[in-house]
Formats: sequence, C-alpha cells, structure tokens
Amino acid sequence: MESSVVSSEVLPGGATWSHVLKRGNALRITDVEGGANVAAYFLNFELPAERFNLPDTLKAQHTACLTKGHVLYSDMGRILCSITDDTVGWHDPIAGISNAETVKKKYGTATYQGMRNNWHRNARDGLSIELCKYGLSARDLHATVNFFSKVAVDPAGDLQFCPDNSPAGGYVELRAEMNVLVLLNSCPHPMDPSETYHPKPVTLSIARVPAPRADDACRTSCRENARGFLLTEFYFL
Repeated sequence: MESSVVSSEVLPGGATWSHVLKRGNALRITDVEGGANVAAYFLNFELPAERFNLPDTLKAQHTACLTKGHVLYSDMGRILCSITDDTVGWHDPIAGISNAETVKKKYGTATYQGMRNNWHRNARDGLSIELCKYGLSARDLHATVNFFSKVAVDPAGDLQFCPDNSPAGGYVELRAEMNVLVLLNSCPHPMDPSETYHPKPVTLSIARVPAPRADDACRTSCRENARGFLLTEFYFL
C-alpha cells in the first residue's frame, strides 16, 4: 500500500473523523501506541439511506468478530467495504460505543472549559455531530464496529474485554467497494477496564488500490460474499 498512498494524517485520541472513501481506494488505520480503539460507522455516500448492517455482516459470514477476509454489508445486501489486510486479528462488532452518561460515570466530569483538549468526550456524541455535517443526525447512527478491540464470551456467557489486543503498529485496511461515507471515533472502548481516560491516537492513510478480482480473498471467503460483490457491481452498471 505504501507506494500508492495519497493522504496520511493522525487522528488524536478522543477525536472524530469522516471522509468519503471513493471506490478504488483503501483506508489503513494504524494503532500508533498500542491499545487503541476506533469506533467506525459506514454509509453509502450517494444514498445515505443505505447504511452499515451489523447483523447481516455477522450472520452472512458466520462470525462474531471481524478480521481479514471479511466484508461490511449494507442493509441492501451490498458491500460497503472489504477488510483486505489486518495484523490485529480480532475487531469487536458487538459491544457498542460510549455515551455521555457512561463516560461521566466511569471517568468523572472533565469539561473543555476546565481541561481544554483533554476533556472527556464520548463516541456517540462525536459520531452524531459528524453525521450532522452531511445533513444527517443521531437517528441515522446504528450499530458500529470497534476496530483494535477484542470482546470475548466467557463460559458463563458474559462478555469480557481482552486487554492488549492491539500492539503498537498494528493496522487494519479497508477497501471501499462503493463511495462510502466513513465515520471514525477514537474514544476508549466502553468496556475498557482502565479508570483513567486516556484515548489513543491512530494514523489514517488513504491509497489507490486495484479493483477486486474474481479470486479476491474477500469475495471467495464464503458464498454470501460472492453474491454481495455481484450485487455491488450491478449497482455500478
């Protein structure tokens, strides 16, 4: 990817970012320090009513986590993005995101007036505000993915946060299969046991990449994905 990078920037901890990732481009998110969390949400930029569908994404691929070879489905059965590379191995799609109430309860109150850029932010408000820039609102925000975080199920059936899932330099790469509005937030995972508010930065790099071929690993990983690629390609005819 390095030779075709056209843009690179750092997303500070606790911040929110958005971009229209064009078809034929890929976004690499890199955990700078280790232990980052990036909540992510996706919509079809040309038709925002079509958005990321978490239940279909997991059900179609028979998985409870996301990694290389998986795709992100829309609610119309098309593919928004493919995970074409991943050095972390497990990304949490089930635990949700933080909100103002959970952050206040866990970390206490820290306002911008008192703490400036170290104030306590939350993912739900950050993503909701970012959606407003595109004529959308909080009602358009549905289930998200937490990149770099791992949540497993213990023998009793309870969810358990797994610390140290992502090392420094770990990355995940997303290839856009349509023109995708990508929203990211780098606030801590809601199940992170740390009592200190310390969100981690990530690097965001965008590169031009080849179109998926017939033998693409994401296309061939399961029968449902082959159908999803076909529907997506038909959309652009």
